[in-house]
Amino acid sequence: MNAIPRTLRMLRADQRGATAVEYGLICALIIIAMTAGLGSLGGGTAGMWTRINSAVQNN
Repeated sequence: MNAIPRTLRMLRADQRGATAVEYGLICALIIIAMTAGLGSLGGGTAGMWTRINSAVQNN
């Protein structure tokens, strides 16, 4: 019966899970920033490909 409170105290003092959560949040923020950046670049490149396509079609 004494093992359960001791195990709970050890789990409460363990900080490895908190570090994993922090790394997960940092990774999520990086992915969000990359998605936003690629989304803004996507509109510019779509126009470029349209101009190239029309130039090729006209020649």
